Amino acid sequence: MKAARLYAAGDIRVEDIGVPAPPSPGCVRIAVTAAGICGSDLHNFRTGQWITRSPSVAGHEFAGVVIETGKDVHDLAVGDPVVADSRFWCGECPACKSGRRNICDHLGFVGEICDGGFAEQAALPARLLVRHDPALDPAIAAMAEPLAVALHAIRRQAVPAGEPVLVIGCGPIGGLAALLLSRLHDGPILVCDRNLERAGLVARVTGAVKVALDAEAIREALSGRPLRYALDATGHIDVLRRAIALVDGGGSLTLVGITHGRIDLDPNIFVEREIALIGCHAFAGELPEAVALLPGLADALAALIDREIAIDAVPEAYERLLAGEVAGLKTIIRFAPNGYRS
Repeated sequence: MKAARLYAAGDIRVEDIGVPAPPSPGCVRIAVTAAGICGSDLHNFRTGQWITRSPSVAGHEFAGVVIETGKDVHDLAVGDPVVADSRFWCGECPACKSGRRNICDHLGFVGEICDGGFAEQAALPARLLVRHDPALDPAIAAMAEPLAVALHAIRRQAVPAGEPVLVIGCGPIGGLAALLLSRLHDGPILVCDRNLERAGLVARVTGAVKVALDAEAIREALSGRPLRYALDATGHIDVLRRAIALVDGGGSLTLVGITHGRIDLDPNIFVEREIALIGCHAFAGELPEAVALLPGLADALAALIDREIAIDAVPEAYERLLAGEVAGLKTIIRFAPNGYRS
């Protein structure tokens, strides 16, 4: 089968490899139908920060169909369409036992500590798979994982009813957070991104207002109302500095982007202005909820897909995405035989 395997920073190769072995007890083998390229995939490719085994089939956002089950698998059957949980958690540590599997003491991610979904087949523990509606396009199903990340972030922030919220960064997580806010929140939504085309797309799909990351532009968009809540999905240090300055007292800044570098903070800013700084890591129990939301969001999610590619095009797609040559939110690797949308 064909697979995209990460060997080292800057080295990803599409190769022919053997199919996974028959599944061990508690595990299943799936035929992958679609997979999404994530910002963390690009970060790992660029930096090698999370490479713990080499080579490893990349990819943790994917959907597929169960084609074989191991012993002791009772909740899934051959033919079931499923999406994958990206988190490989232990289930035994205090964090897991308290329901916080996203901060498991031994947490790893699919595509890093085990082979992922950038391949025609994958094998995973059945506990990491969630059924989806069989009528759902696999490209939409493959967006369940980042949708769960976005849902966790907006749940963590819990913006009060009617309050404006600014989403900084219209990549996959920021764009999906804006989409969820447009359906689940009744206050004004502002979006900004240095990629103006992508910000415009997210604004059109969600009904949000596109703004510059500038106090005057935000004040004008809100007719002078204070902006107390912002969500940063960029991780850029300069953006974080500017966001802290923009948030009015009594609110919060939620961080969900992967940061490159460090920031010098004056804690008095948060004390005197009573601003909460909220960190978000992956998701907790939101994946089944995200899967349930997919049918109702399918049209909007389809509009946010940048393009669909074949597995052979993964290395070129990595280079294109790292160069910022993208107008939509998500590049999808499609394995189904019905063609690719460019």
